[in-house]
Amino acid sequence: MKRLTRVVAAAAGFFLVAAGTAVAAAPTGSGGDDLSGETVEVAAVWTGAEQDAFQEVLDRFEDETGASVRFTSTGDDIATVLEPRIAGGDPPDIAILPQPGLLNDFADRGALQPIEDVAGTTVDENYAPAWREFGTVDGTLYGVWFKAANKSLVWYNNPIFREAGVTPTEDFNAFLENAQTVSDFGVAPFSVGGANGWVLTDLFENIYLGQAGPEMYDQLSRHEIPWTDQSVKDALTTFAEVYTDDFVVGGADGALQTDFDASVAPVFGSDPEGAMIIEADFVGITITAETDAKVGKQARVFSFPAITGEAPVVTGGDVATLMTDSEGGQALIEFLATPEAGEVRAEEGGYISPNQNVDPQAYPNKTLRRIANALVTSENVRFDLSDLQPSAFGATDGQGMWKLFQDFLSNPSDVDGITQQLEDAATQAYGSQ
Repeated sequence: MKRLTRVVAAAAGFFLVAAGTAVAAAPTGSGGDDLSGETVEVAAVWTGAEQDAFQEVLDRFEDETGASVRFTSTGDDIATVLEPRIAGGDPPDIAILPQPGLLNDFADRGALQPIEDVAGTTVDENYAPAWREFGTVDGTLYGVWFKAANKSLVWYNNPIFREAGVTPTEDFNAFLENAQTVSDFGVAPFSVGGANGWVLTDLFENIYLGQAGPEMYDQLSRHEIPWTDQSVKDALTTFAEVYTDDFVVGGADGALQTDFDASVAPVFGSDPEGAMIIEADFVGITITAETDAKVGKQARVFSFPAITGEAPVVTGGDVATLMTDSEGGQALIEFLATPEAGEVRAEEGGYISPNQNVDPQAYPNKTLRRIANALVTSENVRFDLSDLQPSAFGATDGQGMWKLFQDFLSNPSDVDGITQQLEDAATQAYGSQ
């Protein structure tokens, strides 16, 4: 994790610079190479509406090059799918990884191809320097960040807010008061896709960054302070005040049986049971795909409120990496670094590109443009903490942070017990690196 300690500390400065960067023209396409007869396999975690939206990008690449692209959806646990394929000498040409920790792990083991000669110039033309650093391990460029996320958002059902007599707020205490008012109105304040552990860690990260502050967040992300620290216990106590059993559609047990995609309809479907979803910008594409609600009308969004000081902004992303030296794989990596690829995906909604030359007008509505602006202008922004961990601790289904936060949702009274389990799991994961 050597690279990440300096990159995360520099992230806030990057976003401020990026906010003032003028949009410039940049080359499009993949150089016009004729790749007829080439087949390229791309593996990523995306399913459902996100997979369909990314397919539009792959279709454009196929149209311009003549290559055929096969998409393999791995589900959340991409490492478990990739490991045996790497060991067997049959990796996909490109793997789009959802965590910097995985990028580091695979690069350190020689499972990734360097891409400086393939896409280095294109990256420099289109990305601010920090995103090159995010894709670099020990001085070598291995990844193109295709997607970024603003994970510090609260999506809400505007008619329910109006009927309950509440309005979005920038203050966390008022946010909890609004949740109680909505509950008293007869609607559960929150729908939670707790079957996906990352949904739960996202809330914790927003609370911890907003409550403990960026310096403590950086220390915890590097395991320089233990998970038994009082700051973690305080954040978990606050977590339990938000996702209390009475505030969640179906209670904790129901949330743990609901995945992220299924958590959207209870808020924005025809018969809503909940009022809010605390999650990233990509909620928008699921709303559009799974419900009749219109983003910006029935479905609206506000920033996760400030707890102390400035409101937190937690970001994440997906980085495209090259696992073979195939000509088609190299061409697709370069294409994914172009504004054209980002704009094709942006038009589908539920997406933010870290490519600074993507035309803002490519985003389909003012809501997404506002979300993107909130990401690039915040001074209290940090990369998703769980994504910065060794994958065995931070991003593996059924273990580590994801599993332990599910356990905590079931039993939020045992703060001391869960923090000790988190510390034990972190110590084991860091010790095995």
